Amino acid sequence: MQHTYLTTALYHFVSLPRFKTLREPLLNFCLDKGIKGTLLLADEGINGTVAGSEKSIHAFLDFLKNDPLFEGHFKYLSHKESWSDKHPFYRMKVKLKKEIVTLGVPGVSPTKMVGQYVKPQDWNAIISDPEVILIDTRNDYEYAIGSFKNAINPKTNTFREFPDYVKTHFDPKKHKKVAMFCTGGIRCEKASSFMMSEGFNEVYHLEGGILKYLEEVNPQESLWQGECFVFDQRVAIKHGLEVGDYDQCYACRYPLSKDDMKSDKYTPGISCSHCYDQHTSEKLKALTERQKQIILAKERGVEHIGSKLQFMTKQKKKRIEKITPPLKK
Repeated sequence: MQHTYLTTALYHFVSLPRFKTLREPLLNFCLDKGIKGTLLLADEGINGTVAGSEKSIHAFLDFLKNDPLFEGHFKYLSHKESWSDKHPFYRMKVKLKKEIVTLGVPGVSPTKMVGQYVKPQDWNAIISDPEVILIDTRNDYEYAIGSFKNAINPKTNTFREFPDYVKTHFDPKKHKKVAMFCTGGIRCEKASSFMMSEGFNEVYHLEGGILKYLEEVNPQESLWQGECFVFDQRVAIKHGLEVGDYDQCYACRYPLSKDDMKSDKYTPGISCSHCYDQHTSEKLKALTERQKQIILAKERGVEHIGSKLQFMTKQKKKRIEKITPPLKK
């Protein structure tokens, strides 16, 4: 089956003192090539996921690795690729941040100190060691739909909560071996740097993250259970990076199984069992109106653009409204 859109997930820890000057050239390049997604820039490096045609994505990667603008910072940038039939993103954004993954602990950087990288092919042996403590560094809703066998769920809502979790639950004198993983490798790489700064000596992390493991490890040999949550319209993926079976609640962004969508508390675009009765009347009204517009757009055979209008100038909004007049009653 021929897929249309190539998605690439990438990150690279490297000192970027001029990162603010890179935003506009990056954004313009992506817009010119029809690429959509999100890229984060900070003085510690780059992180993001974008999608487009195969030709445009390969041109983008070549641009990052070889253009003199980047002074060779991304020459050895690694990335992961997957395919989809529908574009997984609605717009292109390049954001300037304090951190490319927010841990909130000053001074922690994989460029200074980092744990041992473990290839996907060697991961099973590491996490099968009974002396190894296996920690899922992702958030609670990500863990809920899939994780490695015997992995500990830190039950965090954000990565910022991870340092306090480690200080509360682990002791470098007792827990001699620690292995960590995350979606694409970035969170566990930074988490390993933090744990080493806290005195943990034998720290491992999955190179390339779950995505690389699902891409390269034979399903028959896999210790992965369930699906892997991803931050785009695919919602979740399985072995071989095939699109998974989960959908997502627009209201709270929680991943939903087929059983979740059978719940009486599930109303498409408005609520699910995880956020039912938690919305203010104002938010409920906005969600209801948005879902109504999505249905109307579908009936007209056009993409719903309501979510995009809030980011546009008044002139652009008027221009769009002219070419997409309201339905006659």
